[in-house]
Amino acid sequence: MLNIVENRDLHTGVPRWARPPAQILPHGSRPSKAVYDAVVVGTGISGALMAKALTEKGLGVLIIDKRDPVQGSTLASTAMIQHEIDVPLRDLSKKIGTEKAQRAWRRSAKAVEDLSQLIAASAYDCDFQRKATLFLAGDEMGHRAMKDEYEARLAARLQASYLTGSEVQNRFNMHRTAGIVSIASASCNPAKLTAAILNDVCNNGAELVSNCRVEDFLATNADVTLRLEDAGKVTAKSAIFCTGYEIFKPLRNEAHNIVSTWALSAKPRSAVPDWLQTILVWEAADPYLYFRMSENGELIAGGEDEEFEAAHFNPQKLVIKTDLILKKIEALTGLSFYPPSHRWAAPFGTTATGLPLIGAVPGQPNIYGVMGFGGNGITFSQIASQIISAQIDGKTDPDADLFAFKS
Repeated sequence: MLNIVENRDLHTGVPRWARPPAQILPHGSRPSKAVYDAVVVGTGISGALMAKALTEKGLGVLIIDKRDPVQGSTLASTAMIQHEIDVPLRDLSKKIGTEKAQRAWRRSAKAVEDLSQLIAASAYDCDFQRKATLFLAGDEMGHRAMKDEYEARLAARLQASYLTGSEVQNRFNMHRTAGIVSIASASCNPAKLTAAILNDVCNNGAELVSNCRVEDFLATNADVTLRLEDAGKVTAKSAIFCTGYEIFKPLRNEAHNIVSTWALSAKPRSAVPDWLQTILVWEAADPYLYFRMSENGELIAGGEDEEFEAAHFNPQKLVIKTDLILKKIEALTGLSFYPPSHRWAAPFGTTATGLPLIGAVPGQPNIYGVMGFGGNGITFSQIASQIISAQIDGKTDPDADLFAFKS
């Protein structure tokens, strides 16, 4: 037995989605049974999608969280559901090889499409919108590097359009030396989406328990026993830890780092151009900038990341960073916004490749983990639900090797 989960504050400030409809979710304070087919730890978007995939296979699923539902990392998401991975395709090809890099990017694009179909089929009320992305040249990639990136995407059979600096200026009234427009992205209200999925899986037989901490576990080749604080024990054939950036300790990896990021929402002082309603914007810069418009006409933006996980605790930095983000957007777009109505900060996990760690945990039979999502949390959560549900079903996902934990 071991103490398995670190304790972290998963966001500071007041996220835009701070009041999700979690109160409507049917949940208890302790499990009603002692045995389940699978236990999913975490009620964020990763845990919700995982529970849905497992429930659809007919498994008896317990979803458990030490907090109220939908109160962790998902609240800090800006919900830019991109197929574009943090590490550009041309750079990822150098790190892991062209074939693997192309598969990773194609799988990410497929995940956005799969998620879109899932939301449509289930009629989830989550303000989901299909959108394009505009990737802008910045201090990390000039126009030549952007052209290389565009050609790498075409070689990977990904839809993209290259824009010269004059075309960026003419179409978007922004001064950058180049840009790439892609279509396979989306946005949503992440709290509403997560709550809708959890409500759905509970209505289809899953059980949701909140304010109940998993203290430790014992994994054998036969099953997994989890000891719960003040709630006894439960046994399952599989346990999946979707604990976000409160790292499941046996998953610790030297390639995985926790950094800090900042985000805001702000209302425009006047009408915004039509294109900004349908396009997500991000840039090839360090620190990079990203922004979109919400369903109700608010700017959602973030960036200014720091490679120091405790930086997001600083209340002075929260104001300084979010003010800087907004000023950068105003300078780039020529638009004007009111002071932020919401400011928040959070930790998030990164890897050198920009790819998450998903799958069976080496040395821990019947234990699965999900971590290191970077800026693609919702997209990678969809992939994780597919890979791990297949593994639990005794099957092999064709792209599992791209994300697997190393022994």
